[in-house]
Amino acid sequence: METILVVDDEKNYLLVMAALLSEEGYEVLTAESGPEALESLNDGVDLILTDMTMPRMDGIELLTRVKEARPELPVIMMTAYGTVEKAVEAMKKGAFDYITKPFQNEDLKRDIRKALEMGRVMKRNQELSQALQERYSFGNIIGKSKPMLDIYRLIEKVADTRANVLITGDSGTGKELIAKAIHYNGPRGQGPFIAVNCSALAETLLESELFGHEKGAFTDARASRKGRFELAHGGSLFLDEVGEMSPNLQAKLLRVIQDRKFERVGGVETIQVDVRVIAATNRELKREVAAGRFREDLFYRLNVVHLHVPPLRERPDDLPLLVAHFIRKFGGESRLDRKIKISPEAFRLLYSYHWPGNVRELENALERAVILCSGDTILPEDLPEELQEIKTEGDAERPPRELDEALLADLMPRGLDLNATLEAVERKLIAQALSRTNNIQAHAAELLGIKKNVMQYKMKKYGFL
Repeated sequence: METILVVDDEKNYLLVMAALLSEEGYEVLTAESGPEALESLNDGVDLILTDMTMPRMDGIELLTRVKEARPELPVIMMTAYGTVEKAVEAMKKGAFDYITKPFQNEDLKRDIRKALEMGRVMKRNQELSQALQERYSFGNIIGKSKPMLDIYRLIEKVADTRANVLITGDSGTGKELIAKAIHYNGPRGQGPFIAVNCSALAETLLESELFGHEKGAFTDARASRKGRFELAHGGSLFLDEVGEMSPNLQAKLLRVIQDRKFERVGGVETIQVDVRVIAATNRELKREVAAGRFREDLFYRLNVVHLHVPPLRERPDDLPLLVAHFIRKFGGESRLDRKIKISPEAFRLLYSYHWPGNVRELENALERAVILCSGDTILPEDLPEELQEIKTEGDAERPPRELDEALLADLMPRGLDLNATLEAVERKLIAQALSRTNNIQAHAAELLGIKKNVMQYKMKKYGFL
């Protein structure tokens, strides 16, 4: 049963409308003023039918307040003959329709049916959009490739625990976003999230930054100061580029993680903290441990749960979602709030590029493109020069090679399932190309007429890597 909220300052009119709509099978709520209507507004209301002229808050103001709270909720305005101009104004502000008093009951019922149908469609679209967002993203992390879906599942599992997490991956892959997703989706989400870049400060400054210091502990220490561990109490501490930390600080960090207590620089008081440590690095820490540059015991303390973020070139399936997200983001931030799209030629360049700077580089490239594009479409010339150069690297369309029937018969499996057949063909061609080029990926990619990053993606897909 759908619920209609009727708003009018004439009590007798409310009684008549309630009886009429109840006979049609609707649940009817009534309010004698705009403020009372706002108090009655909840997620169960499917339609608002409101008079235009009321004391305290007129229909236009009520419409504006309703659209701020629930943009998808349809509103029908009722107005006397002499105030049609106000009704037109209401339509411009988002009203579904208006009906003039006195009206025919059948006309009102027809308008209500149309409005409720539109409301159902808008609600369904909103649910689908939210479902798509939840399926392919986690907070601000975006992607639908298998590696990213695996990361979402791991975040969900680890967020509710107290386990320390080590996030590895190249610069620009979004390691801090993942750290925030772990923090804010767990029980510590109401506590602080404190981040510190271990590569940005000298050893002495980093020690003070992490553990704080007492007044007079060193030159310029004119007052006592809390460190990041104290500030993160009850929450999470994100140690970015932890692989850059000196051996001396590694030992002190190990003690804090083990004992959950420390002293400030120059202090004697032991401070107890409850902090979850999430660390990130673009280094191969196992190699650093083997080389003696990183403590093995600290590595195992940090690496309770390991989460690796693949570079963008290894997850081309995520590129369309990321491109759409950044264009929407920067188009909305621009002065004219433009709706920007991207030309197929420009997208082809984005797809062909190897993205050494990963998602961060893609974000910067698209911010630049949104700013520079003169119309509503991003063209190749709006992209950075290194992407435009791809056009001149001899990647013109190659004529397709002819495949005789014997070759097709050899490639085709016994059961003719189109997807399985195409995958079998692709897998065999990749295997043959690798065999002919002594497993040199670049040469095999050239032989097949595809980019090296695409070749790597397909090799992983079919188990060659």
